Amino acid sequence: MTSKIIDGNLLSKQIRTEVAKRAAALTAQGRQPGLAVILVGDSQASQVYVRNKIKSCEENGIHSVFEKYDASMTEAELLSRVHALNHDPKIHGILVQLPLPAHIDSHKVIEAIAAEKDVDGFHVSNAGLLMTGQPLFRPCTPYGVMKMLESIDYPVRGAHAVVVGASNIVGKPQAMLLLQAGATVTICNSKTRDLGHHTRDADILVVATGKRNIVTGDMIKPGAVVIDVGMNRDDAGKLCGDVDYAGACEVAGWVTPVPGGVGPMTITMLLVNTLEAAERS
Repeated sequence: MTSKIIDGNLLSKQIRTEVAKRAAALTAQGRQPGLAVILVGDSQASQVYVRNKIKSCEENGIHSVFEKYDASMTEAELLSRVHALNHDPKIHGILVQLPLPAHIDSHKVIEAIAAEKDVDGFHVSNAGLLMTGQPLFRPCTPYGVMKMLESIDYPVRGAHAVVVGASNIVGKPQAMLLLQAGATVTICNSKTRDLGHHTRDADILVVATGKRNIVTGDMIKPGAVVIDVGMNRDDAGKLCGDVDYAGACEVAGWVTPVPGGVGPMTITMLLVNTLEAAERS
């Protein structure tokens, strides 16, 4: 079997075209969507992520504010800045880039963001709304995965979905969105015994562990949809995911590449969340 590829770059472009149209309509009414991004410290990876987010905003009609601070910034200073942005009418979304320096409590910072501006979907009230099936904001990566399934018109209702990884950012919210869409969901983690026993039963397999090749071709059900959320580097330094891509392509019905799969969708859904926040304001 040769898998079909779910092209995240192409799908992102299609969604961003619609975002730009809706943003232009709001701007014409005097309400341009606005996103504030805060970066604390000098992480090279975080700087790349933030740069891509700001660039995407500018290209799609969303006003962006980028605030970079030294790693020595205190927790109190960061909380004060978040509080000010909560009350800025031109800002509809606030994103504090993670991870933060060790002396700053990331949970406290996330909870300080006004729930209606929490475009990452990490605030406890937004997590609770997601749990009850009435999300205000869907976390960007899981939201992107659902859009990818939608793009191939995959019948999620009644399917068995297996999520490998149980983080608050991807695994848990991904499971909730799949449940909401009518799937039967199994959540696996690093302690799961005989991981392959579970993955081989999956119609939809979402892998988000940060461990290269944790899922190999022989662990995949023939014809399954495989969504690889991982971002790692191989021995040659090239970007790769959590799934053995070559092995998956021989078995799966659909598979996402790394790079060019889920990654572009994550930023795109951040734009969608910011736009929706502005439309609600």
